[in-house]
Amino acid sequence: MARRPAGLTANREDILLAAADVLQRRGYAATTMKEIAAAANLTAGTLYHYFANKDALVLAVLEMGLEAGIARVEPIAGDASRPALERLRDMMAAHILGLTEQPAIGAAMVFEIRALLYASDDGEAEDDADVQEFLVRRQEFFGRRDDFERLFRQVVQQAIADGSLRPIDAGLYVKTLLGAQNWVGVWYRPEGRLTGGEIAARMVDLLIEGVRP
Repeated sequence: MARRPAGLTANREDILLAAADVLQRRGYAATTMKEIAAAANLTAGTLYHYFANKDALVLAVLEMGLEAGIARVEPIAGDASRPALERLRDMMAAHILGLTEQPAIGAAMVFEIRALLYASDDGEAEDDADVQEFLVRRQEFFGRRDDFERLFRQVVQQAIADGSLRPIDAGLYVKTLLGAQNWVGVWYRPEGRLTGGEIAARMVDLLIEGVRP
């Protein structure tokens, strides 16, 4: 199939999904913009029209995954009409299901965070404006990641307060929860013995029942 020339538009989400697939197979260091362009059925010129360099593209992949996760769990966390433990279960299930629906994005959220932390700020950037935009967006990304973790921590604290969870260290518990959940995107396979829903249900039980009163 002929690749779209630089003059034609491309779907941003399609580009990011293609980039995530390449990153999952090749890893950050080995992945090139040329490979991502080929996976997205684009010319290199079109890809560079959307993203100044690989670091900017990887950051966009992570932003998409994080915002999707927040969109799934935030309405559940904020529903004060429901018991805290029930909300926590549903937040976990929603997050795990999202990871099984797009495991390449989930894997990027595990492995490429480190690449983002140590990304070269001047290696591929075309000018200072690209560098500054990247630095600002990177800082905002980590702020949003803290927001995501805070949603879980607040609901855990509410469950501890109402007695439905033991008086545990909420911060450490949430990091344990999210660490276990996030790795689903790494090991999940659609052809595996468990569906996304089954994995979510079993993990929720495993991770919550151990801290019940």
